[in-house]
Amino acid sequence: MKRIEIRLRPWELSYLKEKVSSGISPAREILHARALLDSHEGVSLAQMEASGISRTMGCRVRRAYAQGGLKRALFRSPQPPRPLKRKLTDETQVRLVALACSPAPEGRTRWTLRLLADRAAVLFEEKLSHESVRQALKKTN
Repeated sequence: MKRIEIRLRPWELSYLKEKVSSGISPAREILHARALLDSHEGVSLAQMEASGISRTMGCRVRRAYAQGGLKRALFRSPQPPRPLKRKLTDETQVRLVALACSPAPEGRTRWTLRLLADRAAVLFEEKLSHESVRQALKKTN
């Protein structure tokens, strides 16, 4: 594996020393700052490991600094927006409640969650789990 040499600029050195000594930042940032300072001073990965920084973290921080600078090495990258977890639209929910209030199918005394989910899949052309049906009905009482 190719060793990545880290040479920090003077302002980066002072910023990292301040971050490590203040102790106000999140622990992850402080550890990454320590790893960068150690790398700048020529400390090996084995010596870093003795001071509480794992080899993988040391390698990752060095690589991140080489690829994207100080910001990339210290801070988490922003995560992409999460998809909506809601599966039922308002219209489907209203139709599901209406179905649950209708008379039970022949041969049954009442609707079960699984029966409702199966019937909704046929009528609304939307596959639903019985858990989604339960949550929708729980909201509406």
